[in-house]
Amino acid sequence: MKDRAYVPYAFLFPALLGILIFKLLPIAEGLKESLYASSFLAGEKIFTGLKNYGDLLTDPVFWNSVKITLLMNVVINPLQIVLALFLAILLNYHLRGIGFFRSIHYIPIAVSLPIACVLWSLMMNQEQGILNSLLIAVGLEPQPFLGSQDQALWAIIAIATWRGVGYWSIFLLAGLQEVPLSLYEAASIDGAGKWKRFKHVTIPMMKRPLIFVTVADTVTNFLLFAPMYILTKGGPQDSTNVLMNESFNSAFMYSDPGRASAIVMILLCIILIIITAQFKLFKAEH
Repeated sequence: MKDRAYVPYAFLFPALLGILIFKLLPIAEGLKESLYASSFLAGEKIFTGLKNYGDLLTDPVFWNSVKITLLMNVVINPLQIVLALFLAILLNYHLRGIGFFRSIHYIPIAVSLPIACVLWSLMMNQEQGILNSLLIAVGLEPQPFLGSQDQALWAIIAIATWRGVGYWSIFLLAGLQEVPLSLYEAASIDGAGKWKRFKHVTIPMMKRPLIFVTVADTVTNFLLFAPMYILTKGGPQDSTNVLMNESFNSAFMYSDPGRASAIVMILLCIILIIITAQFKLFKAEH
């Protein structure tokens, strides 16, 4: 057995190598890049230490991006998880034709995100969009949606939720199907209603899937970028300018890779802090 102790590590090696090459090395390179500034006069990078970080701390555009990013995630993460759990519970019922509905509810995630964004932009068009046509049909005023400073972020939250709920519900549905039916039967015999069975049986038994979905959903939404880039370019008036969009603008519009890398490093720290808090919260509830 001692001679074979290396076998598990041999199987893990390809995955660990992939993490090293595609995850850890880019993070290290990003951290290094954030300590430099590009000099167009000298045509080379100049080591500036923490100057990029110091500049960000006094930059109102950066702080607005932080606020927009946190606001979006405070809304979208709980919304997606609650809706995904509700959908998973519905799909877990053994009804006629349920297999068909389990298939079609996954369609949003199967559609390419850029294509989905273009379709939503057409539907939300203020002049000819189908959503405004429906509003007019029921006697309501047409809405600007993506063209409004007050509505653009909520419109993107709706689009991201539409696309993500079906995906996360698959994981929760798999978790629900692993809950022993005997636990529900025992709870029913003890007189527990649907709500008590959900609270005292479903939720405790779903802890592992919920932890995974919560953490993965948090990371995904903090790194969400395509809808902002395709639909609003961070506007109107920076109302959808999340940190990922600000980093992209810094790198490719303002030719400032040092600032862009510093933004990504700060975003990474925010994600780590939030994920750590989530793990502690779930552990405290155990």
